[in-house]
Amino acid sequence: MYRLIKPLFFQFEPEKVHHFVVKQLKWFNDHFPMGKTILRSSFDVNIKGLEREVFGIKFRNPVGLAAGFDKNGEYVEALSNLGFGFIEVGTVTPLPQPGNEEPRMFRLQEDSAIINRMGFNNKGVDTLAERLRLLKAKDKSIVIGGNIGKNKNTPNEDAVSDYIKCFDRLFDVVDYFVVNVSSPNTPGLRELQEKAPLMNLLNTLQQRNLTHQVSRPILLKIAPDLTNEQLDDIVEIVLETGIAGVIATNTTIDKSGLNSPATLTGEAGGLSGKPLTTRSTEVIRYISTKSNKAFPIIGVGGIHSPQDAKDKLAAGASLVQLYTGFIYEGPGIVKRICKELV
Repeated sequence: MYRLIKPLFFQFEPEKVHHFVVKQLKWFNDHFPMGKTILRSSFDVNIKGLEREVFGIKFRNPVGLAAGFDKNGEYVEALSNLGFGFIEVGTVTPLPQPGNEEPRMFRLQEDSAIINRMGFNNKGVDTLAERLRLLKAKDKSIVIGGNIGKNKNTPNEDAVSDYIKCFDRLFDVVDYFVVNVSSPNTPGLRELQEKAPLMNLLNTLQQRNLTHQVSRPILLKIAPDLTNEQLDDIVEIVLETGIAGVIATNTTIDKSGLNSPATLTGEAGGLSGKPLTTRSTEVIRYISTKSNKAFPIIGVGGIHSPQDAKDKLAAGASLVQLYTGFIYEGPGIVKRICKELV
């Protein structure tokens, strides 16, 4: 079915069709007679042997949805009914912000890829927190990650306060946190990946985390464009700060070797999809080996098939996440991956 309707979807601007599709999915889940039952019977994964416990959280299967797809937590329940083992919302910032000017998302169909420069467009952490509070009161079984960032207008020297605000506001309504300092679409954000500011940020959040009776796992999302020396620093930082693990990787700024027209490949923003498959797996393998598997890794980047997911798990990932592969391959990819993993 998805193969039939995808060409129609791809006739429209990516961001507009994205909003249309997820709104229709939510309506079907919430209001269509037996909508939830139909989604679950068609897509949900009830296969024994897929359950995993990672950083103290039990996941019904290891295939999650990456941040960016549902920035404001509006579609979590419906997306969960498509079979995902966990949903990551955000990136969210303390204050609402519109993000960059449209158009800001571009399909590179010849490369099975997407370039985006969304710029952390979101409705703010208060809106997200309230929405997740209502959802958790209704269904505690959905594992939700909170991906947090800073507002565009917040200077880097004040960035820690933005992350603290998001952390405090979401603490009671998410199961784990992701610190996003690797998006290429907020000016200067990647400078926070440098060792000194990153140590300060993660230590501050971890100290705050440990004041709670029950702490939350904190993960760091990293860029695929880091050198081995920078990855060495990441491993050292994770071990020294005691955070739970790493998500590898975010989008890349490397647009070499693409087959799509130059009018598309020349667009500013982060590249995701198949061109990222090999590099993200290399980063996972390097970090896993360098750290001697000392902490869990969530693998994301260019997963378009069950084999792509298996490669990332074999490289050292404990869990995987989809985004662009979900758009190109359709919702059935979650179930296909899970069947292959068994």
